[in-house]
Amino acid sequence: MDSGLLFSFLAVDLLLVCVPGADWAYVIATTLRGRPVPRAVAGLVCGYALHTALATAGLAVLVAGSPKLLTALTVAGAGYLLWLGWGVLRRPAVPGATDEVSAGRRIFLRGATISGLNPKGLLLYLSVLPQFLTLRGAHLPVPVQTAALGLLHMACCAAVYLTVGALSRALLSARPAAARAVTRTSGAAMLGIGAVLLAERLATF
Repeated sequence: MDSGLLFSFLAVDLLLVCVPGADWAYVIATTLRGRPVPRAVAGLVCGYALHTALATAGLAVLVAGSPKLLTALTVAGAGYLLWLGWGVLRRPAVPGATDEVSAGRRIFLRGATISGLNPKGLLLYLSVLPQFLTLRGAHLPVPVQTAALGLLHMACCAAVYLTVGALSRALLSARPAAARAVTRTSGAAMLGIGAVLLAERLATF
């Protein structure tokens, strides 16, 4: 693959990942509740692994071309975000709070569900990745290029989200009032994103 295209994709992808959204909100809420952030990030990355696999297999195009399936995924993802956001608003995080060890699996699954059911992630793979594929001259097979770019996106997500978690813990661990405010903002962000996704899909239904 062309190194110039790879660096260009990395720059664009980092800009997109650094825009706060549902993933950021989940990482921040997880951090402030004293839960293991690496597990939450691993779950989020696993969700994008699903998108990578779909795009590599060519199934992403089929999903995007099926209005009913895309609507079902959007409604499911939006509903899950609304449920999570409402839960965060009802129980704002307190720095230093701990959870049972068995919650680690739920943290991973929640992260995977948030990113895996997010249709915006699927559309990202459909609209951004194709622009950085080499289709002329000698080049690797398109599925291989797609998988490589998908893995690079997953690495960017892991690096950014782990940094967000570390900064949240360092800056808010000794500030309970600020932590509650940030948590409520994260919950409101999940509610807002879920509502927007739901409204967009219902408007085109």
